[in-house]
Amino acid sequence: MFVILTSKPGQFRTEPVEGIRAVEAYDYLFGGTAKARFVIATLESETKIRVIDEVEPPVLNLVPSKFLPHYESLEAARQELEHLTSFGSVRATLRPVPVPAAA
Repeated sequence: MFVILTSKPGQFRTEPVEGIRAVEAYDYLFGGTAKARFVIATLESETKIRVIDEVEPPVLNLVPSKFLPHYESLEAARQELEHLTSFGSVRATLRPVPVPAAA
């Protein structure tokens, strides 16, 4: 089972925790500017995802993984990211980046 973790610079970041293993990561570029980072991760066990609100003061939220969309395969998760980057005639770009270190 796979999930997609999302982070938006200056707004919030989502961190892999025990039970989640990052396998691929992408920067979402729109107009050449990085707007978000997506991490496709294997959900090895149900857990609570760390979501850190980066607005002052920083706030830590623990979100149960059951609330995230789940994908049966890595390819299905990639297809979802491709869908997220298509806006009619406007096309954003996904740029592969190094996978974050394990928690």
